[in-house]
Amino acid sequence: MGSERKIERALISVTDKTGIVEFAQELVEKFGVEIISTGGTARTLEEAGVPVTPIEQFTGYPEMMDGRVKTLHPKVHGALLARRDSEQHMAEAAEHDIKLIDLVCVNLYEFEKTVSDPNVTFEDAIEHIDIGGPSMLRSAAKNNDAVTVICDPADYAPVLEEMSVHCGSTTKVTRRRLAAKVFARTAAYDTAISTWFSSYLELQSRAIDPDDPFEPPALLDLHLTKVQDLRYGENPHQAAAVYQLDGELANLVSSANPLVGAEQIQGKPLSYNNLLDADAAWNAVREFDEPACVILKHQNPCGSAVAADVTTAYDRAFACDPKSAFGGIIAVNREVPLSLVEHFADQNKQFVEVLIAPSYTPEALERLSRRQNLRVLATGGAEGHATLELRSVDGGVLVQCVDTVEEDPSEFTCPTIRKPTDKEMRDLVFAWNVVKTVKSNAILVAKDQAGIGMGPGQPNRVDSALLACERAEDACERMGVEASGFVAASDAFFPFRDNVDVLAEHGVTAIIQPGGSVRDDESIKACDDHDIAMIFTGTRHFRH
Repeated sequence: MGSERKIERALISVTDKTGIVEFAQELVEKFGVEIISTGGTARTLEEAGVPVTPIEQFTGYPEMMDGRVKTLHPKVHGALLARRDSEQHMAEAAEHDIKLIDLVCVNLYEFEKTVSDPNVTFEDAIEHIDIGGPSMLRSAAKNNDAVTVICDPADYAPVLEEMSVHCGSTTKVTRRRLAAKVFARTAAYDTAISTWFSSYLELQSRAIDPDDPFEPPALLDLHLTKVQDLRYGENPHQAAAVYQLDGELANLVSSANPLVGAEQIQGKPLSYNNLLDADAAWNAVREFDEPACVILKHQNPCGSAVAADVTTAYDRAFACDPKSAFGGIIAVNREVPLSLVEHFADQNKQFVEVLIAPSYTPEALERLSRRQNLRVLATGGAEGHATLELRSVDGGVLVQCVDTVEEDPSEFTCPTIRKPTDKEMRDLVFAWNVVKTVKSNAILVAKDQAGIGMGPGQPNRVDSALLACERAEDACERMGVEASGFVAASDAFFPFRDNVDVLAEHGVTAIIQPGGSVRDDESIKACDDHDIAMIFTGTRHFRH
């Protein structure tokens, strides 16, 4: 059997009609191909003057049941599946008047787009599950020795070009490449449906019992589409790429304004490390309702602050640790004005890898354009968090609910004799929002709602406390302010009183931590000994 197959008859039925008229016109006018088509696609082609055989004329049966049944017919699938090198198949095709189809051009009902709408109804989602389309694609792809199958408008031009070179035929190499693409598409489509259905059932069960906590689904089908190749991964010898989750699962692992999908307004391509750090910074700054800025380096917020506006918040965040801010990521949760750009670019002359924000004023963008290498990302908003997060481990994937527990400071408890002042309480709540974004074991020292000292990722909490206090004292010396009036946040409980003793020695007057240690009494006594107020939140915030 030869590897080239001449296309004499094509079946076209598409939801995305991009380029379909031009494709069909060339098939007919240049190669004399007979076009069979369905419903809206047939009308589109007829209105453009392309001769079309309606599907009901081809099969001898009308479209029925609101279009649910139109191509599920032996004259369609027999025409696609018949082996051209089988005498039996060809005899049966002739006996039943089955005219062979050589090319199938189908793309599917937009199920993924439909269910991405949070207000979609169950009934509407179900009606957007394509049955005939995947069936035709799979039949044609299975018989790729004889049938050319197209599911992506991007393949129209290459197929036409190959037909021109090969006198109206396609090659086996091309048919097999297109068949592989079809099976990937139908697999992704079925995964999207399965994931949506599982998610819908989970939400229904929660609606029946609203006190039932969310549980990761028993079956989690992952389908990832490559967004772009990266120059390399964490190190130059590691290959890397960015993938985007498709279908309903994307709604669970993406916020309303995710990093992947943000508009890159300018700058060099994002690197693997840029993306990791930008994601951490973007998630950190969205912990705040008030205008906030987080400057992040190597997965840790080296500067953080809130203020009346984002420019002031940036100034205060930069002052926390200007040395570490060099080459970092800046994230803000409000529109970026010109003043913020002037402050980091002109006043501080800060080298910045990535700037991420909901939006930018025209004046800010004009000034940013003078730093062409700076990667500028606009997310369109700062609302919401994902529901699930995924992390790969050797041989599997860890899945957990995102750390977005609702915490009401009025429900925190204070077990110490001294209670925090109103100012201390504001600083404690600020520090508590930041410490959850610091790598554990995490201690954050704050003053005036700015994170001036950070102790991340140490093997023991005492070292984290020492590091955070030393950095806070250095920050105060740089800023010319008194190294006192500190508050401290710990992402997990204190196992011994030594943590409190260290913090007290360095001027901390109030502490916030989850509580829950078997030695909480020791920490409470240490606070009372040092006249420190301590708050228990009841919730741990490890970040590994």
